[in-house]
Amino acid sequence: KLRGNRAKQLESKGDFFMGEIQADFVDGVGDSLPSEVVKDFQTITTVGDKMYVIGGFDDETDGIAVRIFDKSKGKWDVPATLGTKPAQCKGHSAVLLNNDRILVLKKDSTPDDCTWFLEVDTPYVREKKEKMETEVVAWSKGVKAHAPKPIVISGPSGVGKGTLISKLMKEFPSTFGFSVSHTTRAPREKEIDGVHYHFAERTSMEKEIRDWKFLESASVHGNLYGTSIEAVEVVSDAGKRCVLDIDVQGARSVRACSLDAIYIFICPPSFEELEKRLRARGTETEEQVQKRLRNAKTELEEGKSSGLFDHILVNCDLEKCYQTLKKLLGLDGCTGTTPVDESSVKNVELPSGHSISEVNQKVLIHCVTTDPGKKLFVLDVSSLKGGAPGRTRGLNMYAIDPFANCLNGGLKEMQMPSY
Repeated sequence: KLRGNRAKQLESKGDFFMGEIQADFVDGVGDSLPSEVVKDFQTITTVGDKMYVIGGFDDETDGIAVRIFDKSKGKWDVPATLGTKPAQCKGHSAVLLNNDRILVLKKDSTPDDCTWFLEVDTPYVREKKEKMETEVVAWSKGVKAHAPKPIVISGPSGVGKGTLISKLMKEFPSTFGFSVSHTTRAPREKEIDGVHYHFAERTSMEKEIRDWKFLESASVHGNLYGTSIEAVEVVSDAGKRCVLDIDVQGARSVRACSLDAIYIFICPPSFEELEKRLRARGTETEEQVQKRLRNAKTELEEGKSSGLFDHILVNCDLEKCYQTLKKLLGLDGCTGTTPVDESSVKNVELPSGHSISEVNQKVLIHCVTTDPGKKLFVLDVSSLKGGAPGRTRGLNMYAIDPFANCLNGGLKEMQMPSY
């Protein structure tokens, strides 16, 4: 398919070029093909009229880079890259899935850093492309474990949502994990960074918000608050159900993004009772109390009438409200001692040398190894969930005997990659 000196350069790299390299790419670009396209550790994958070149760019040091060549326009683009980039590596394999994302398997990587997805035409990418008016791609890490729906709990200051969450975490420590929010406000007495909040510098947090690393963010009482994507995914990676404590404005932002969650609004029995609870805390000045009360009126109106929340709980009696919350989450009668299945979050360790091809929602991974038991793996991607800008979950990888009957049928049709 590939001709001339550039073809020889590409072919000599064999193991590193396992994307879909098409002849018409070379024909269309000809001698104008930039030199960086034939550097080490790159793959090229065709999606319609676009060629996605992944990895191996000298000007990128913060992770695996992506460039796009649009054959219909005859030009190169440097796309806006969302999500967390995978760290650079000494080679990778790549294959297109569902015409909307590219599976990337890193070489010489740890099991939990091996499998990545580059979304190129998913609903999330299309939405961001329209908003940003530029080419967009988005990375997500692939993991085996499925994660239960996170829980978003909102309500005005002083309503008791923090106490309810603390009770939930204490009774079910192996089931729930708390998403620690970021804020630019100063810590209060006895608050610990990374436990109560991630206390951040304003300039640093603003940059991460611009880089789409937050599910939601807002200016509240003169300070920035936000929920980072990583804070939610870290909890799910541990096999726990993530709990988010955010205000109504933040809940609306999360509802509008890709996070599939259960939304619960906690409200007081009366506005007068809320004011009483706020003053009893003794942590704010009178001016701050008045500001929180003004915000509470707006939050109560929006929380009860907007249809944003799936459930509304009135915290008249804390214990009764807590029991109702447990029932909503299917926890009544539970002991809270269910252990986490640690095996569900582990990935199969692949040898460093491998190449991949795909058919019928299954990826065949051919490994370069002297161990016959580690020559062939199958990655089932038929049950993928989630995706950028967080994790792609539901991977199922297993080793197979290349000479067994299991290669008949669907797997028999797979084409082995060239070297």
